[in-house]
Amino acid sequence: MTGTRTTSRDEIIDLLATYGEAFLADPYPVYAELRSRGPVHRVRSADGYETWLVVGQEEARHALADPRLSKDWQTSSTWSEEAYPPIYTTMLESDPPRHTRLRRLVAREFTGRRVAALRPSVQRLTDDLLDAMLAAPDRRADLVGALAFPLPMGVICELLAVPAMDREAFRSWSNELVAPTGREAEQAAAEAMTDYLRDLIEAKRRTPGDDLMSDLVRAEDDGGGADGGSGGEAAGRLTPDELIGMASLLLIAGHETTVNLIANGVRALLAHPDQLAALRADPGLLDGAVEEMLRYDGPVENATYRFAREPVAIGDVVVPTGDSVLVALAAADRDPGRFADADRFDIRRAPQGHLAFGHGIHYCVGAPLARLEGRIAIGTLLARCPDLALDITGPEALEWLPGSLIRGVRRLPIRW
Repeated sequence: MTGTRTTSRDEIIDLLATYGEAFLADPYPVYAELRSRGPVHRVRSADGYETWLVVGQEEARHALADPRLSKDWQTSSTWSEEAYPPIYTTMLESDPPRHTRLRRLVAREFTGRRVAALRPSVQRLTDDLLDAMLAAPDRRADLVGALAFPLPMGVICELLAVPAMDREAFRSWSNELVAPTGREAEQAAAEAMTDYLRDLIEAKRRTPGDDLMSDLVRAEDDGGGADGGSGGEAAGRLTPDELIGMASLLLIAGHETTVNLIANGVRALLAHPDQLAALRADPGLLDGAVEEMLRYDGPVENATYRFAREPVAIGDVVVPTGDSVLVALAAADRDPGRFADADRFDIRRAPQGHLAFGHGIHYCVGAPLARLEGRIAIGTLLARCPDLALDITGPEALEWLPGSLIRGVRRLPIRW
């Protein structure tokens, strides 16, 4: 790129200090202001880290696919081995060829054909959850607790054969890992999940089954050594740490995205009665409506951190070697340079090109499953609750998840 400039590392915008807690509830006006000043900014994120924030759609798309921006934490200028337990040894935090090897092990489980075969079980679980929810005598519920969380958690836990009794524990650990309330709580959740997964892996090793977790255990037992040597990598095998990391990634990413797709999507519909009426009048709009939900207020606000292997020009700045980059998916998908009237929720829009599931080699492997679950959950909910409404006094009554990764609410009160 030409005409780039190196921005001073002292020019830091503290998002929370500058814009206040309202930024967590509605970051879009802030992103619009930042975009008007340029596509890339040096910021202190909601997590407290100093990073380069990419808010322009074109620049975000390029950054997500730029191989000079590594996902490996060891590329970071602040990396330390003690800070990253085995649950972070995942394909999400790796680069080729390791990323290619790890992704190949699970990608076949999430193809369109494999996911389509899950439709009956997803529909059955959705119906069961709504039966229980609609039995509430006061006709009120928390949509997150009643449907948005247990549906995707139930599906991914069935794929991995995680006992039902352990799913609430995973919810607690997952919430702390993706939206940490503090460093100590995050570390405690990481250690608890790691210990649990080690025990579960040993149980699968003793008594394997016909499930994805057993398949991953076999991939380790077939020759992946603890040193992750080239022989194991060439054979597509897992090291012990990689096995724990893969299991944790599938469990967390396998439900967190869909939880907030469902909750954010329903909230957007109920906040826009004209769009809700249009969807009720023509259920054939559902697939496009889900894509617009993903674009308008998607479940992942920012992609996970990337680190510059060398000085990298993005937009009008040069990111120094070792610095981190945060791609604001939410900001990119409201860029008026890519989407006309981008702040308007329009289920008839053609939102192709949104970045809600990322872009490039790290595009979300579970996107087909998240879409299926979102369509079934939202479509069935609307069909069974013709007078569905939010049960809140105003947007300020919602408690938003902290941090800079996930965009969602802890609870979504509804009535019917």
